[in-house]
Amino acid sequence: MNTTKRHLLALAAGLSLAALSPLALAQTALADIEKNKLIKIAIPTDFPPYGFVGVDLKPQGLDVDMANYIAEKMGVKIELVPVTSANRIPYLQSKKADLVISTLGKNPEREKVIDFTAAYSPFFQGIFGPKDTSIKAFGDLSGKSIAVTRGAIEDQELTKVAPAGVDIRRFEDNNATVSAFVSGQTQLIATGVSVAENMMQRNPRLGAEYKLLLKDSPNFIGVAKGEDALRAKVNGIIAQAKAAGDLDKMAQKWLKRPAGNLPE
Repeated sequence: MNTTKRHLLALAAGLSLAALSPLALAQTALADIEKNKLIKIAIPTDFPPYGFVGVDLKPQGLDVDMANYIAEKMGVKIELVPVTSANRIPYLQSKKADLVISTLGKNPEREKVIDFTAAYSPFFQGIFGPKDTSIKAFGDLSGKSIAVTRGAIEDQELTKVAPAGVDIRRFEDNNATVSAFVSGQTQLIATGVSVAENMMQRNPRLGAEYKLLLKDSPNFIGVAKGEDALRAKVNGIIAQAKAAGDLDKMAQKWLKRPAGNLPE
């Protein structure tokens, strides 16, 4: 076999392998969704108020609403795929889901394996208390007792802003912190929104509500690496939802506060 022929065969083989490479196979998710008129979106079912199972045994919550919103704007049917914190990224990588909308925070480690859209909702730590307790600013905490989990993010943030005269009572875990507030040992509680929402659902008699923001940690939608067309499509929907005030409405419905100025 002459040199030229060997080079041509080698080139043909290389092109065949390239066609099978992950990069060559990328960019098909959006086309597949539009062709099949179906999008599979991973959502949580054990993390209120973002995703949980209602009394009708159907998933509901902010993340579920966002998933349905995207499907509606794309004009396709939706298949909700329940996931846990541990398997949500593997589901995306193995194409069991086209998108992950499951209280997903963005960090450098995750950015190595998946891509992210713009943020769609806040995830935050705050101060919660009874509706009849007026708390408009951090100065109003003076003279009040607050339960917080020792060493948690909300403990660190509360320590930064606590005025003189506030009684911060630290407990060893979230259950003990919640129990202290529910039993009346403290007037207020500093915790994450998911813990607070679960507490308020279980104890409606408390009449508790969101008072002050301690720290914002927005949620992003996960997209498989290389699926830039799908990511751009979803980013366009998020931008329109933000401009129309729909993100604020969803956040107000489930978190009792607007989405605010989310990062893109």
